[in-house]
Amino acid sequence: MTAATTTDTSTNDATTPEILDVTVHPLVLLSAADHYHRVARGTRKRAVGILLGTTSRGRIDATNSFAVPFEEDSKNAEVFYLDHNYLENMMGMFRKVNAKERIVGFYSTGPQIRPNDLRIYELVKRFAPSGAVTPPVFVIIDVRPNRESIPTTAYRVVDEVDSTVPSGGGGGEGSTAVRKTFAHVPSLIGAMEAEEVGVEHLLRDINDPTVSTVANLVKAKLSGLSTLTEKLVEMKDYLTAVSEGR
Repeated sequence: MTAATTTDTSTNDATTPEILDVTVHPLVLLSAADHYHRVARGTRKRAVGILLGTTSRGRIDATNSFAVPFEEDSKNAEVFYLDHNYLENMMGMFRKVNAKERIVGFYSTGPQIRPNDLRIYELVKRFAPSGAVTPPVFVIIDVRPNRESIPTTAYRVVDEVDSTVPSGGGGGEGSTAVRKTFAHVPSLIGAMEAEEVGVEHLLRDINDPTVSTVANLVKAKLSGLSTLTEKLVEMKDYLTAVSEGR
């Protein structure tokens, strides 16, 4: 599904602060998976929540998150409900616990961009810290168990020229029609030492008696080789495009 866009008219090209990457911590992944299984498992719905964390020199660390009540009409893509009063109250409580954590974006269990995501972004942006240099990000957390690569895909909102609008048509002299759209941002999975210890203990307690240790090792090797193959194909396509001058 293509990204939803909104069109306006502007005479200046605003510069969007650069976002180098987004690091998602284990607590966010666990919270998003729990959120999805509580409210959307076995349905076509998705779970939406707020990302909390810190920003430094264009790098975003999403260290925490919380769920928000969210509904959208499956028949009308323009209709959705997100409880911003609940969002504001939760943010106030989180600020009392850790004053350093701020809203850095929002997440969705996707698994794709939906038409309402730009509108949700504009709503979440209102709750971002005043004077913040780095804008909020949108992260899709794919909770499907059969995904081979990392479960996160991050995006930022950028302005781009709308080529479908005729040049000089109705916008006045020197005006340019622009639209907001999502652009990909590199995403990483990172953890502090305390988080790594917690994840190790959690994985140690997860035991499937129907699967042997050897089978687990073979499955892990196959998964790693599959991911390596994807990356090599991506590199090959990129180098081919460079050699052909594209």
